[in-house]
Amino acid sequence: MNTDEEFLHRAVLLEESVAALQIEPNGIYVDATFGRGGHAALILSRLGAEGRLLAIDKDPQAVEAARAKFAGDERFQIHHGSFAELAEFVESCGATGRVAGVLMDLGVSSPQLDDARRGFSFMRNGPLDMRMDSTRGMSAAEWLAQAKESEITRVLKVYGEERFGKRIARAILAARDETPLTTTAQLATLISEAVPVREKDKHPATRSFQAIRIFINGELDDLNACLDQVVDVLKSGGRLAVISFHSLEDRIVKRFVRDQARGDDFPIGLPVTADQLKPKLRMAGKAIRPSAQEVDANPRARSSVLRVAEKL
Repeated sequence: MNTDEEFLHRAVLLEESVAALQIEPNGIYVDATFGRGGHAALILSRLGAEGRLLAIDKDPQAVEAARAKFAGDERFQIHHGSFAELAEFVESCGATGRVAGVLMDLGVSSPQLDDARRGFSFMRNGPLDMRMDSTRGMSAAEWLAQAKESEITRVLKVYGEERFGKRIARAILAARDETPLTTTAQLATLISEAVPVREKDKHPATRSFQAIRIFINGELDDLNACLDQVVDVLKSGGRLAVISFHSLEDRIVKRFVRDQARGDDFPIGLPVTADQLKPKLRMAGKAIRPSAQEVDANPRARSSVLRVAEKL
């Protein structure tokens, strides 16, 4: 049987993201997407005896890995759940308004992609699941078995920016009338046959698998919910560092930081000073992308972008 150790994970923009947090040895930090602990390990290595790292992950396998990896380290605590529960978790730890940094590494981890049993990848045949938290919620197979054509089309177009969403949705409905869609290979083949135009160096199922995964896990809703809680959990001068992997995520993060840096909305033309606008965050530098060396070593880093903000 495959074990978690077989699926290696390389943390993306590792040094850059942890450096952006400007670690204080006795500070409180939140790794809102633990994954397999690459970022967490580096943060802990820079914390002193009084520092704390609070971690969150939806995936029960990630939580299990975290507890094994950092067993006995009293500075570390992990919560099994969504980062949409950030404020509640931080409050339960008595750290509201005291957090020096929040790190979010969005998307799926390599162990999730590489383990065929999780159903995330069109490159590996396995059950069509795609749930980050396999203990709850509807699997991709269950959703595709009952979703309307219009709903599938919307998901593919909105979350995958798939221009052939309607054709793929029709193909899914036609196929499921013949036999249930239960494996990633079935879905990948169906999409490949439905898409009339090929993008260079991109599998035809890439956008659809991304879209279904995002929808099944409520990723963008959770991201918006988490961002809305960040300002309240951070202390003054605390940092937010977010690594995104596709334009949908990055646009949400970029817009959030811009809006928080702009401050309160006032009617156009009303004379107000910068202080009266009450901005809550400031952008901390420009967006950071991986080096050519990192992309060569880890092709999955190619599309990543890091944005950093600081609470005023």
